[in-house]
Amino acid sequence: MNKEQFEKMHSGKGFVAALDQSGGSTPKALAKYGLGEDAYKDSQEMFKLVHEMRVRIIKAPAFNSENILASILFEVTMDSKIDGLYSGDYLWEKKGIIPLLKVDKGLLEKENGVQLMKNIDNLPSLLDKAVDRHIFGTKMRSLILEANETGIVEVVKQQFEIAKKIIARGLVPILEPEVDINANEKEKCEKILHDALKAQIEKLSKDEFIMLKLTIPNKADLYLDLTKYNCVIRVLALSGGYAQDEANKLLAKNHNMIASFSRALSQGLSANQSDANFNQTIQKSIQNIYAASIKKESK
Repeated sequence: MNKEQFEKMHSGKGFVAALDQSGGSTPKALAKYGLGEDAYKDSQEMFKLVHEMRVRIIKAPAFNSENILASILFEVTMDSKIDGLYSGDYLWEKKGIIPLLKVDKGLLEKENGVQLMKNIDNLPSLLDKAVDRHIFGTKMRSLILEANETGIVEVVKQQFEIAKKIIARGLVPILEPEVDINANEKEKCEKILHDALKAQIEKLSKDEFIMLKLTIPNKADLYLDLTKYNCVIRVLALSGGYAQDEANKLLAKNHNMIASFSRALSQGLSANQSDANFNQTIQKSIQNIYAASIKKESK
């Protein structure tokens, strides 16, 4: 583990940029960027276009370590290069931004009100490659749709089981048990999730470090107590479909919670924008998300 990156991730000011759209979400991301399905003929061309979009974001002047602590990459992005360097090396060496990697393979069908992760069949080799590519940590997402305690506990159990394998490889996992912002009993879902997370966190040893990436809760500071555990080095907020202004407004109510936005970060960007307009748009987004992340004094 890179100690400099650990300290920066644990105590630095800023937020985490999520640039990790996978095969399932890439078409939507490209469509919002102004590139419909007629812009590519196969998955290879699709991933080439999304890599170009990500490179444009990463190379924007405002995308720097003064505002951004880390960036989450998709495997294809990790394996791709920017100016001759692998993306993770470019982020750290040229931008001072910590590289992270999405490792999950998508979701299973809904059962007990949740969607567990599909089996990550290549996890050992993927983690080996992440280490070779100088990646600091990983991210994996599950989805909670209903206030079903059995399902939510199973989501958290699966997250921690895989997290331990990632920790054993010397990486820091981000656990992302997302609560759907449109869930009928969202606040109840979040209370069950909080308690399940706390129960598992208390079982971690002193040298097992994790990060959490959570839906911004209805009850402000619901997860504040989880930030007090030494093994939790950061609690991140996902935008979850909220527009950027709304996500920032809600995030600012939660102490010790910083943004890890994807859709909200790239909001307003277009392939057809001039570089000046593109850079101005991303700069404004980064400044606003940064402000919402550092907000009030920590509790």
